[in-house]
Amino acid sequence: MRFDGDIDAPFRHLLAVAEREIAAARAELPAEIRAGLERVALVLEEFPSPEHLASGVEADQLGLFDGPEALDAGSPLVPTITIWLGNLWEMCGADEAAFREEVRVTFLHEIGHYIGFGESDLEDRGLL
Repeated sequence: MRFDGDIDAPFRHLLAVAEREIAAARAELPAEIRAGLERVALVLEEFPSPEHLASGVEADQLGLFDGPEALDAGSPLVPTITIWLGNLWEMCGADEAAFREEVRVTFLHEIGHYIGFGESDLEDRGLL
């Protein structure tokens, strides 16, 4: 995991909570999926950067999978999951229990894209 920029105390707290939730969600995944995630970069940011916004990311978007899917293991590009914690926090109305659950759902949603699932597949699995 990596993050960019200076970290203020509120974001540091969200980051710590999110890291715990993501570690717990990752631990529950099947071994073959956990192994595949070794090559996926995970970026936790507060809000989408100007570059993300310029590329079409919505200002209130929660997460993004970018790069080759798991079945394209021969690609030299690094798959990346980005999760915007500030957007999640705002969506959850600053409720920490709801935030933890949404971090988990967003992380699993983006893993679904890495595996190759489309939005309807993710919706069928309760990850939309």
